Amino acid sequence: MPRLSVYDPFAEVFPELFRGLMQPATRSAPEAGGALEIRVDVKEADGSYQVQAEMPGVKKDDIHVQIDGNRVSISAEVKRESEQKEGERVLRSERYYGSVGRSFQLASEIDEGAASAKFEDGVLSLTLPKKQAPAAKRLQIS
Repeated sequence: MPRLSVYDPFAEVFPELFRGLMQPATRSAPEAGGALEIRVDVKEADGSYQVQAEMPGVKKDDIHVQIDGNRVSISAEVKRESEQKEGERVLRSERYYGSVGRSFQLASEIDEGAASAKFEDGVLSLTLPKKQAPAAKRLQIS
């Protein structure tokens, strides 16, 4: 016996529209004790890419940048602990240990030898010069 079902054209639209509206808010903000997310801005200018990655609370020695052709990978080890002052009674203590990473591809290959990085005030700034394309060579026919 065949099954009958009612077609509802809005059944696929409305769940997507209201997804997450009634769900509880998650604590993903770094200052709220949640996991760190690397937020990245990439700009292209005069033969190079300028990348700025926000990494608040991360130490410079814990950051690793890897360049492979046109792929850039940024990773870091994150250790967060709440401070406890003497004479205080701890009601709740939150910690976060782990690694975080971000990888993306650029349109052109990067010259790894000329790339530079600077970390200041929780922002990693990368200057990634584009690799020069080899000049076309005319072949002599003999």
